[in-house]
Amino acid sequence: MRASLAAALVILFVTGCGSSESGSQRGASKPGTLDAIWRQAGPAVALVPGTSDYAPGDIRISFLVVDDQGRVIERPRARFWIASGRDAKPFAETTAILEPIGVAGAVTDSGDVKNLYVAHVRVPKPGHYWVVARPVGGRPIGGLRDLEVKPQSAAPALGAKAYPSRTPTLATAPAARLTTRRPPDRGLLRYSVASSLAAHRPFVLVFATPRFCESRTCGPVVDVVDAARRRFAGRGVRFIHVEVYEDNNPAKGQNRWVKEWQLPSEPWTFLVGANGQIKAKFEGSVSLSELTAAIRRHLT
Repeated sequence: MRASLAAALVILFVTGCGSSESGSQRGASKPGTLDAIWRQAGPAVALVPGTSDYAPGDIRISFLVVDDQGRVIERPRARFWIASGRDAKPFAETTAILEPIGVAGAVTDSGDVKNLYVAHVRVPKPGHYWVVARPVGGRPIGGLRDLEVKPQSAAPALGAKAYPSRTPTLATAPAARLTTRRPPDRGLLRYSVASSLAAHRPFVLVFATPRFCESRTCGPVVDVVDAARRRFAGRGVRFIHVEVYEDNNPAKGQNRWVKEWQLPSEPWTFLVGANGQIKAKFEGSVSLSELTAAIRRHLT
């Protein structure tokens, strides 16, 4: 599952949006448009998405910035614009922050990627949009790509009631059968979703498979959630990990709990309040700082 990241990213760069041309070589565009902002940025880089399930409202967009040699660009901040088209003027501009993947001392391999950018923007309606990111500092560079905002998220929406899945726990099976993490994350296997909802307890729920993750950045998510569990010990918040595949075997397909939650991908992390409503959610990797801030805001 962990082929060369550099080779994969070079392919993405060649086949994806953008090119290796400098701004002066890309030709002219109408001033003030997203295309003009991209063309003025200098050499083009690829934006490799870490999220894809978007619906109108406040959306979180994560991505890598990769040059034409497959090297990941990791500057602390990037300017970020979004528009309804390449020839349209941006309706929002913000700063994307470079967030770390995983935590210090994590037991799960995070692969070749250690950080990724995260931007937050508000998109008013469904549609096809374009974004530009320009890392701040160093040689001027810029990346361009499109994204689709659908009428509703494929994953459960914010404000929706959490599905009362009878997820397995240490009371129903040995740890080795419940998780692909080694050593097992026992602190995340004590409670089920159904029992937590019945007890009106707030909880953090992560669907992830540390051993068989499909993306380069999904492995450390369980470690991040476990680190948050230790940080919030004694605060009344439960933490739950659910694997993705039937019998932890990718050949058997998704398990019943992933299907119940209708998840289009993995990993996913949900914050559920004592009233059973989904308060926050994270697609793909989430940093410990992002997760702990959300827990403080919504669950404590």
